[in-house]
Amino acid sequence: MEKKPIFFFEVSDPEKAGFESAPCLEGHPLVLNPGRLTPENVEMAREAEILSVFIYSRLTAELLDALPNLRLIATRSTGYDHIDLAVCKKRGIIVSSVPSYGEDTVAEHTFALILSLSRNIHRAYVRTIRGNFSLQGLRGFDLKAKTLGVVGTGRIGLRVIKIAKGLGMNVIASDPRPNELLAEILDFRYFSFDEVLGKSDILSLHAPENERTRHMINRESIKKIKRGAILINTARGGLVDTDALTEALDEGILSGAGLDVFEGELLVREERQILREPLTQEKLKTLYLTHALLNRENVVITPHIGFDSNEAVERIVSTTLENICGFLEGHPLNAIH
Repeated sequence: MEKKPIFFFEVSDPEKAGFESAPCLEGHPLVLNPGRLTPENVEMAREAEILSVFIYSRLTAELLDALPNLRLIATRSTGYDHIDLAVCKKRGIIVSSVPSYGEDTVAEHTFALILSLSRNIHRAYVRTIRGNFSLQGLRGFDLKAKTLGVVGTGRIGLRVIKIAKGLGMNVIASDPRPNELLAEILDFRYFSFDEVLGKSDILSLHAPENERTRHMINRESIKKIKRGAILINTARGGLVDTDALTEALDEGILSGAGLDVFEGELLVREERQILREPLTQEKLKTLYLTHALLNRENVVITPHIGFDSNEAVERIVSTTLENICGFLEGHPLNAIH
């Protein structure tokens, strides 16, 4: 019996090599596309029964309707807010994820951003490449004895807490489902979200994006932040209202921000393509504010690379293969529903 093709989108070269050499996929034609799956190119995957994507392919109801044979979506991510789960459930499409691959990877990147700001590494680099070796305004501060506020104590948040404790920091946290046993073991305390905002020298976000958390950092919540604090976001861009963040930096409420994710990151990533299309006022404002942030010495922006280490990619490929091969053998793994 002829084996059917398996479609992969947003595939990097290391992932491509891993999928092509997988014994359990032998005989299946593999369509390995480095770009996103979009309404414009979905026709090429119309016959797909198995589809694998990363977070930038937005699997909306409209796009899923164009894939009538789809039976499995293997997202190569922990989050799945880019997939319309209601449509998948209604149609009986299994959605599998990679529940664990980058906890240490993202936690380490979180501290790379923190240290870039606490020791003014980014500001100093920007100056020195311009030939300015003045020390004026470059004095940093020690992390020891400072208070780190962690919003979201899932796998990544807990790894961040462990690193912080190793550096001698005080740690407080906010989570709708507090784990008091781990708090006792790791020596941190839970507070309400508002209390964490007011007590933290550094605020680090590790929450999923959903209706409850979207724009959790907004004009109202920023008023409660300890003046001069640093904001770090390695979770999801939609947690932070970019307009409110810009105002907070302008007014000195925040002394700096480290962002591996930000609103409109896809707009910036594919700006040339988007500029060929009509821009809404909202998109135009997002692009403008993002570019304004890029030009600030007290803002460090990285292009969503917090998850991207050699080891993490190996784990993503391995787990995705387990998910797909398990499905082919009749026992799906890591199914979301």
